[in-house]
Amino acid sequence: MQDMSYVHGAHETPLIGATIGAYLDAIAARYSQHDALIVAHQQVRWTYGEFQQRVRRLAAGLLKLGLQPGERIGIWSQNCAEWVLTQFATAKAGLIMVNINPAYRRAELEYVLDKVSCSALILSPSFKSSDYLAIVQDVVPEIAASRAGQLQSTRLPQLRHVIRLGQDATPGMHNFDCLLDGITGADLAHLDAVSATLQFDDAVNIQFTSGTTGAPKGATLTHHNILNNGFFIGEAMRLTEQDRLCIPVPLYHCFGMVLGNLACVTHGAAMVFPGEGFDPKAVLDTVQAERCTGLHGVPTMFIAMLDHPDFQQYDLSSLRTGIMAGSPCPMEVMTRVIELMHMDEITIAYGMTETSPVSFQTAIEDPRAMRVSSIGRVHPHLEVKIIDGEGRIVPRGEKGELLTRGYSVMQGYWGDPDKTAEAIDAARWMHTGDLAVIDANGFCSIVGRSKDMVIRGGENIYPREVEEFLYRHPGVLDVQCVGVPDAKYGEELCACIILRPGAQATTAEDIRAFCDGQIAYYKIPRYVRFVGEFPMTVTGKIQKYLLRQQVATDLGLGPD
Repeated sequence: MQDMSYVHGAHETPLIGATIGAYLDAIAARYSQHDALIVAHQQVRWTYGEFQQRVRRLAAGLLKLGLQPGERIGIWSQNCAEWVLTQFATAKAGLIMVNINPAYRRAELEYVLDKVSCSALILSPSFKSSDYLAIVQDVVPEIAASRAGQLQSTRLPQLRHVIRLGQDATPGMHNFDCLLDGITGADLAHLDAVSATLQFDDAVNIQFTSGTTGAPKGATLTHHNILNNGFFIGEAMRLTEQDRLCIPVPLYHCFGMVLGNLACVTHGAAMVFPGEGFDPKAVLDTVQAERCTGLHGVPTMFIAMLDHPDFQQYDLSSLRTGIMAGSPCPMEVMTRVIELMHMDEITIAYGMTETSPVSFQTAIEDPRAMRVSSIGRVHPHLEVKIIDGEGRIVPRGEKGELLTRGYSVMQGYWGDPDKTAEAIDAARWMHTGDLAVIDANGFCSIVGRSKDMVIRGGENIYPREVEEFLYRHPGVLDVQCVGVPDAKYGEELCACIILRPGAQATTAEDIRAFCDGQIAYYKIPRYVRFVGEFPMTVTGKIQKYLLRQQVATDLGLGPD
C-alpha cells in the first residue's frame, strides 16, 4: 500500500488543560525569583514574582473600569513592557485582546475597532512616523470633550475607554499606569472570582490577518490554542528556566506573542526585548549584555545583524537556539547564523495565524540541510494532510494543498461565518492555501502558494486588500496588484492600474501619496505601472501569473 500524505503528531506529553492566567500563576510560584521580563529600552527588569503581581493589578484595574469578560480590548503599540502586561492581564481578566498592527493607519484602525466592537483601546502616543493620538482623535473626535471612560462615539458606539501609555495627560483618555494604582484587596478578590469562571476554550485573542476579499479578518484564538502552541514551540527549542530569549520581532504578530512570550512563560524562561522595533545594533547589544541563549527573527533580520559593520566585535557565544520564520531561509544565511552566531540549535517554524500559529517545526538535531529545504515535521498533537484539487489525499512526495487539524485551529473569523466556512471545512480541517510536499520521513516542504499572497520581508500582503483601497482613488478605473522579485525583501508589491478616461495626469507619486497615512507602509506599492489592459483568459478571468511575469520583465527584475 502506498504511503499517503497524512501525518499525525502523536506525543507522550499531554496538552495543557488550563487558562493562560492559571498557568502563569503556577509558573510564577515555581520560578518566583527568576527573570521574567527584561526590556532594555525601558530599563525594565522584573522577576516572575514581580511580573505576576503587575499582571494581577492590571487585570483588576481593567475590571474596575467596568469591562466584562468577553469584551474586546485593542492594543496599538510598538514592543514595550506594557504590551506584555496587557497580553497576560487581559487573559487573566477574561477579556479578549485584539492585536492592532503598529503600521496601521486611520482607515485600518477604524475598521478593526468596528469589526470586533472594541470596548477599550490601549495605545502608544506615537511610533516612528505615526501620531497615534492624532489618528484616534480623528477617528473619534468626541473624545476631546469626553471624560475618561465616558466616550460616546458616533462611528464606534461600543468604544468607551481609551487608555494611553506614557506620563502625559490627554483629554478623554485614561493613563495606563493609573490602572495599576489603588488596587484594593476587594479588587483582587473580584479578579480571582472572575478568573475562576474562565475556561480554556474561551476566546482570548483576535489577530487580524488580511484576506483575499479585501478586508482584514479577525482570527479568533483561545487560551487552549496559543498556550499549547507556545509550550510545544518551547519544547522544540529545548527551553528551560535557564534560557533568555531575545525577541526583536513585533508583539502584534504571533511570532512575538506566541513563539516569543508564551514559549518563554510556559518554561520559566526570560523574555528579553531589545527595543521598540527591530534595530540590528540594539539586538546585538542586548544579546551580549544579557547573555541571551535564544534569538528570534525573520531571515532579513539575521542578514542585517550579520552585515552590521561592528558584528565581529560582539560576543554572541551565549546563543544556542532560536527560530527563523516568516519567509524561506537561504542556505548561506543559515550557515552563517549557525557558524558566526553560535546558533547550532536554531529551528525553522511554519504556520499561519489561524493555527496559533505553528504546525511544523524542525528539531534541533535535524541536519542543517533539512533546516533549510524543509519546514520540519508536524507539531505534537496536530494532524496534517496534503490534498489534490478534488479533496483527495495525495501519495507521499506529491504536491497538493496543506490542511491542518487539531487543538491549534482557530475558533473562526470574528463575525464572518461565511469566511470561516471557506477556511475550515466540516471535518475541522483548516485549508492553508499553501502548496506542500511531505516526504517518506515526514518532512514537509512548502513549494508554492495557491493564493496570491505577497510576502515582503516576512510581512504578508494580500493584493486584494490593497486593490480595494486603490479603487477609492478617483483616477483608478481598474487595478491589479502582484508581487515582483526583490533582492532585499524577497518580494515587493506592484500596482498595475488602468486609469479612468481623463485621468492621464495621475502619476505613480500620486498613487503612493494617496496611500500614505491610510494603509500600512509595507502595503504601499513600491512600483506603480499604468497599463491599457490586463492579460485575460477567454472567459474573462485575469491571468495574474502572466501579469506578474510581464511586470517583472518590464522592470528588469527577471521572471518571478
